Amino acid sequence: MSGPTSSQAKEIVKCGKDPVYFINKYAKIQHPTRGTIPFDTYDFQDDCVRAYIEHRFNIVVKSRQLGLSTVSAIYAVWLAIFYRDKNILVIATKLAVAQNFIRKVKVALDALPPWLVMPAVRERTKTHVAFTNGSQIKAIPTSEDAGRSEALSMLIIDEAAFIRNFDELWMGLYSTLSTGGRAAVISTPNGIGGMYHKLAEEAKEGKNDFNYIELPWFVHPERDEQWFDNECRNMTKKQAAQELLCDFSASGDTFVASEIVEMLRMQVETPIEKWGPGGNVWQWKYPGENDEYVIGADIARGDGGDYSTFQVIDKKTCEQVAEFRGKIPPDQFGVLLAEAGKRFNNALLCPENNTFGYTTVLKLVELGYKNLYFKTSKDKFNVLYGSDPTASVGKIGFQTNSATRGPILTLLEERLRNRTLRVRSGRLIDEFKTFVWKGNKAQAKKGSHDDLVMALAIGNSLAEGGNAHVLKNVNVSNAMLAGFGVNAEEKNRIKKIKHYNNANPFVPMPADAYASSRRSEDDLEEFGWLIK
Repeated sequence: MSGPTSSQAKEIVKCGKDPVYFINKYAKIQHPTRGTIPFDTYDFQDDCVRAYIEHRFNIVVKSRQLGLSTVSAIYAVWLAIFYRDKNILVIATKLAVAQNFIRKVKVALDALPPWLVMPAVRERTKTHVAFTNGSQIKAIPTSEDAGRSEALSMLIIDEAAFIRNFDELWMGLYSTLSTGGRAAVISTPNGIGGMYHKLAEEAKEGKNDFNYIELPWFVHPERDEQWFDNECRNMTKKQAAQELLCDFSASGDTFVASEIVEMLRMQVETPIEKWGPGGNVWQWKYPGENDEYVIGADIARGDGGDYSTFQVIDKKTCEQVAEFRGKIPPDQFGVLLAEAGKRFNNALLCPENNTFGYTTVLKLVELGYKNLYFKTSKDKFNVLYGSDPTASVGKIGFQTNSATRGPILTLLEERLRNRTLRVRSGRLIDEFKTFVWKGNKAQAKKGSHDDLVMALAIGNSLAEGGNAHVLKNVNVSNAMLAGFGVNAEEKNRIKKIKHYNNANPFVPMPADAYASSRRSEDDLEEFGWLIK
């Protein structure tokens, strides 16, 4: 076989230098009704191709049916045939989608003039095309270990927001790009929270090395308002936001409606003071002399997993005045709660009494903090071991379970929706964005937290009134036992508790003494740019 003619050689060079020219001049696609036709791209598609060249990392937030998968497939063909040893991997939501991507690759290849495809095709399968120049294009369905063992030249992730366990998948795939590989992460929105949403939002704000590309429905020149109205007639509001408008906040099934979350976001204020461990107690108002406050607390193990949190609410004005979120042992959290309670006029304090809450409540009793929430219940010790089986006692704290969780969350949503509860914390708003319905239960999306939300729900229920009493009127030891159902041996231990005054480790700090503590645990390393 003879080599290319002089004019063909010029075309090869021209195509190799400009993928947009190559696609528009020689690429063909499979039309559902018209068969194989030339691929005449739109401006927004050409811009995406140029972005693949100009930027190492691109994230595309798009409307549906814009042909981005087709553009990416033909770009992969261009990269493979004009450059040696390119390992191109496509991650798809399922096997059928992966096979369809390779089908587009094959259609484009088969339509090219033979003289333009200098490397021969060495292997063709339903998910793989390999060339004699060492380049290959492979498409696979998602899995947690997809592509982990490969060094990639180009990674294309299609419909990333709909890939199960994308958070874990991305963290594994990122290492495969360490030798200079590029990435294009493409999807329509699928609610807030998760790695795709995080990467897109940070890219939009210039906080990572991804180039942000947004393609709503109207970038397509053949779509007008009538087309949009016709599409919306067959969609819910949520579907239209997701499929057409590139709207993350409106596309998720959040417990608090997205428009309410956006309204709350407008109320965010900078704290007037930050104090406590790590400056993580944020305070927005100082207590008035005669003001009454309630504190709801959610307690974690303190081992680096979830956060321990509390919310301070002005009982009269129904506004959030202080908040804590931090990773702190339960006993130390008890000391911090006591300090917060004292600062806010001996506030009514309601810690969650599930599991690890026992240690926190024990510390509060040890410190002699009296204004603790309890409700009347049977004295389990006296029922089991005592002489009076009819005795009643106050049960310290709030027990979060299937019977109590729903009502306090429902009340919280109602008061936020009716604007009868004022919140100020950006950390809290971030949690509302990822606090979603999973079946019949509202909870944080995987990889997110709901600790501030639950503390607010507990505090809000107290601010409404409820079954709250002052602890000094009951037997403290029996109240502890009633709350946790411990045995007689534990009762004797509680009786031996000595009250003492701790040195206060939570002295206030100036507001500017701490940088913002809002750091995402999922922050990625800085991406290095491709060296020419």
